[in-house]
Amino acid sequence: MLQCIFLLSDSGEVMLEKQLTGHRVDRSICDWFWEQTVSQADSTKLPPVIASPTHYIFQITREGITFLACTQVEMPPLMGIEFLCRVADVLSDYLGGLNEDVIKDNFVIVYELLDEMIDNGFPLTTEPNILREMIAPPNIVSKVLGVVTGNSSNVSNTLPGATASCVPWRSTEPKHANNEVYVDLLEEMDAVINRSIQLNFL
Repeated sequence: MLQCIFLLSDSGEVMLEKQLTGHRVDRSICDWFWEQTVSQADSTKLPPVIASPTHYIFQITREGITFLACTQVEMPPLMGIEFLCRVADVLSDYLGGLNEDVIKDNFVIVYELLDEMIDNGFPLTTEPNILREMIAPPNIVSKVLGVVTGNSSNVSNTLPGATASCVPWRSTEPKHANNEVYVDLLEEMDAVINRSIQLNFL
C-alpha cells in the first residue's frame, strides 16, 4: 500500500504531492532522497527501491521528472515501480510530454488523474482508455471555459462505458465500418529486471 506520491523537478523541487492514506508523509523524505541522489556520482545508478530511515521509497525518472512513492509497510517492489511507470506513461500521453512547465500548467488534471488511478494507496484505474472517458484531456477550449466559468474540473459526470467491458481497454459497444477479424497472439516471456530497471531475458 502506497502512502504518498511526489513529483520532483530536475532540481529537486517538489512539484506535486499526493497523500494517499490517513498517515501523512512529511516532505522531508524528499530532501533525504535528493541528498542521496546528489551524493551519487551518477544518479542513474540509484536503485529503484531505497530504504530510508522511515520509509521505503520507489523511484523512477522520466524526462527530468522524478516520480517518488513512499510506504512504511513491505509490499512487492515491482508493484510500486510498475505503478509509477504507468503514472508516467499516462501523464506523458495526456499532456503530450513530460516537463516541469507542462506539469505545473496542468496541475489540476494531473491531480485528478492521480485521484482516479489510485484509491487509498492501492492502484485502481491505470488504463488510459478508461481515464479518457472519466477525465477529459486538456485542450485550449477547456482551459478558456475553465477561466470564464471558474470551473477547472475536467471530471466527467457519467461513468465510462469501458467499465462494463470485460476488456478494460476496449469500449463497451465497438462499431466498425468494415468487417474485420482480429486475432490476439499470446506470448510468454521470462525476464529478470536488474537494479537499473533493464530487462535481461532468460
